[in-house]
Amino acid sequence: MSLLNVDSWTLRRRVLALCVTVGLVLAALGVIAAFTAANSNSRLDDVVNRASPMRAAGERLNTALVDQETGIRGFAIAGREDNLRPYTEGLASERAEIDLITGLLRKGPLEDRIRADVAEVRLRSDAWHTAVADPILDAVRTRGPEAGQALIEAGTTAQFDALRAAVTKMQNDIGELRNRSAADAKQASKRMVAIQIAAAAIIVIAGVALLLLLDRLISRPVTDLARQVREVADGDYDRHIESTGSPELRELAGDVDGMRRQIAAELSEVREARRQIEWVNDQLKQQADELTRSNRDLEQFAYVASHDLQEPLRKVASFCQLLQRRYEGKLDERADQYIGFAVDGAQRMQRLINDLLAFSRIGRLTSGFTDIDLNRVMTEVKSQLEPRAGEDAEITWSDLPTVEGEEPLLTTLFVNLIGNSLKFRRPGVPPVIRVTGGQDGEEWKINVRDNGIGIEAEFADKVFVIFQRLHARDAYEGTGIGLAIVKKIVEYHGGRIWLDLDVEEGTSIWFTLPLLAGVPVQEKVKEVAT
Repeated sequence: MSLLNVDSWTLRRRVLALCVTVGLVLAALGVIAAFTAANSNSRLDDVVNRASPMRAAGERLNTALVDQETGIRGFAIAGREDNLRPYTEGLASERAEIDLITGLLRKGPLEDRIRADVAEVRLRSDAWHTAVADPILDAVRTRGPEAGQALIEAGTTAQFDALRAAVTKMQNDIGELRNRSAADAKQASKRMVAIQIAAAAIIVIAGVALLLLLDRLISRPVTDLARQVREVADGDYDRHIESTGSPELRELAGDVDGMRRQIAAELSEVREARRQIEWVNDQLKQQADELTRSNRDLEQFAYVASHDLQEPLRKVASFCQLLQRRYEGKLDERADQYIGFAVDGAQRMQRLINDLLAFSRIGRLTSGFTDIDLNRVMTEVKSQLEPRAGEDAEITWSDLPTVEGEEPLLTTLFVNLIGNSLKFRRPGVPPVIRVTGGQDGEEWKINVRDNGIGIEAEFADKVFVIFQRLHARDAYEGTGIGLAIVKKIVEYHGGRIWLDLDVEEGTSIWFTLPLLAGVPVQEKVKEVAT
């Protein structure tokens, strides 16, 4: 990635470059401010700690010189040593102040000039002492006050005036040093203010630049990206999503567009699947209509079977029985056999039609679900089957629940199951039938078990098929529809039924009933009936 290709820079890199640039500029300003502050402090030090003390020392030096001149005059007039105290004190002060000024001086043209002024003051002071002060002191001490006064009156003040002029010149130069240092300090303060203003301006400019950068690379691109996403959300799934912001946002826009393409592709598949489902629903609707029509035909057939077909069948059976009673033994043996076949066939046809009608009526003629105590149902079933059971049969039940259902259908269910157990008993073995039940999750689970001949595992799926017989017709009576009726009753109540293959002896059949049975689905019942 080229450093000059700024458009390819990430937002982090741009913000980092801006912060580094601003930091370097502020650091440079900080260095300049440090030097400026040091210079300002130096100038302020010159004003406060050097120029001002030197100027004050110059004033005190001038005062000391005046005190010396006054002391000399007073001594010359009175001639007493006490009058020399201002002179001696002024002389000591002169030396101290000159030493102070000399000690405060540093290198520099102006300070060299002040140093020369101090030397001039010393020279002028020494000349005044040599030419004026010392002769007067010597005259007064040796010849009396009159000699000292005579020297004063005869002398001039030119040398003392020159001394004071030298002090004045030194003071002027010290004042110039003070003024120049103050001006430099003021200028340094102005530079500090300018640096602070520049730093503030740089910070403001950097903030504005950062805001513009964020607006250009983040705010506006995000707003535009959100607008494009809303257009896609409103249904424009072919809308291409892109971004002109930072590389991160462009990458995000690419990912969002990839997600849009994936969603659009999956949506196309969903639409195609929905069209197929709608087509299948149309087919199912047609089949449902066809099933409804078929069920109507089945009901019509049941009506015909129960009325129109029963009548000629009863007539055939009646006349066959009349022939059997009237001509039995009067014709040959074969004729009696033929008449017996006719009577048996007519009776079997009647039983088949009656069983078929009973099977078709399950769920079609309903009295509504109520709470049914299966213990009471078993009492009724045992009473009905008592003639078939005989005295040696044992029918027991325990812990049967109260369920929701139709009592006639549940009675028929147990009559068929227990009737089969009585029918398929083992020769010479008294039948033992046990009915148990209990709750299993959200359903009742009920078992009917006997000690009969049992059912082979290979016939487990066939025993519940209508008219499916596992034995010859002459071996056991019946039409083979009993377990089919049982299965339809169980499914009508919302349960399921199966053969238990894990028993070693007899037959064990399990079926379930819901804890809370719902209204049976008539279409499902009709489908089972068909």
